[in-house]
Amino acid sequence: MPEKTSPSPPQRTLLLFGLIALAVLAVSLFIGRYPQPYLMPPRILVEDTLAQRLVLYLRLPRLLMAFLMGMALSAAGFVMQMVFRNPLVSPGFLGVSQGAAFGAALTILWIGQTAVIIQVMAALFAFGGMLLSFLLARYIRFGGWHLRLVLAGIAISALFSSGVGVIKYLADPLKELPDIVFWMLGGLYSITWDDVLLVAPIVLISALVMYLMRWRLNILTLNDESAYSLGAAPGRERFVILFAAVAGTAAVIAVSGLVSWIGLIVPHIARRVFGADSQYTLPASMLIGGVFGVVCDNIARSLLAGEIPLGIITSLLGAAVFVLIFVSHHAAGKST
Repeated sequence: MPEKTSPSPPQRTLLLFGLIALAVLAVSLFIGRYPQPYLMPPRILVEDTLAQRLVLYLRLPRLLMAFLMGMALSAAGFVMQMVFRNPLVSPGFLGVSQGAAFGAALTILWIGQTAVIIQVMAALFAFGGMLLSFLLARYIRFGGWHLRLVLAGIAISALFSSGVGVIKYLADPLKELPDIVFWMLGGLYSITWDDVLLVAPIVLISALVMYLMRWRLNILTLNDESAYSLGAAPGRERFVILFAAVAGTAAVIAVSGLVSWIGLIVPHIARRVFGADSQYTLPASMLIGGVFGVVCDNIARSLLAGEIPLGIITSLLGAAVFVLIFVSHHAAGKST
């Protein structure tokens, strides 16, 4: 009889991360400000009808959205860092984040403050930023494709950023400007089941595409000649995986606003555990990113009586972890 094969150490570690993610989601259902700050006793769910409705209709969809947000941003960040061979690239690269901010600000100023319209326009302009970056890169006559796309992304992001500045200048400082600023700070305070059902299919499909192509990511980091010799079609495959990354990013940014640092720092954490092999590091980034998003949202909605914008928490924790990783790496390098 054939011997049973046991999971390899990376597979066991991934399984452990999956169990941790489930545990964090379960515990987070009891974290909040009601009926008492920070932690709700589980027995309240049996005794209190209001607590049951709060968990089912407010906390659960919000927790799922926070996990999807962290998963999408982390996977997109890892893919972009691999494709562009740059560890400082984030999911908002290629004009995606600033395009979404411009679309949301424009909607608040000229159309209205309806949440659905803001989300749709933010997603459309996020995709528009990516497409403009690809189009501009085709006309830049300097360097290779990676460098041209980097330069195009910087230019398009700057254009959208200046557009957001103009809209802020034109906005009513008492009505429209606070809404624009608060949206750009990020938050999941208004998430409902409708938002989850709208965003989840896009994020899951984009994550599935990236997951299925994780075997190709190591090849796509090579130059075109080497990738061709290994049987890859680098131009087409890079576009497909980047499109999937941007689709997931645009979907979550449309409902969460600008949430930074997750897609930048989580891939570094995953690489510290699994190395550079995308076979394990990409799914690890998804799991760690989902947990990071849930933990940050728990802090944002529970630490104070008034909700803290999510972007502030992710920036604070992300920057702290970023410094810790690179300081410890430098110290380890000196000790060896």
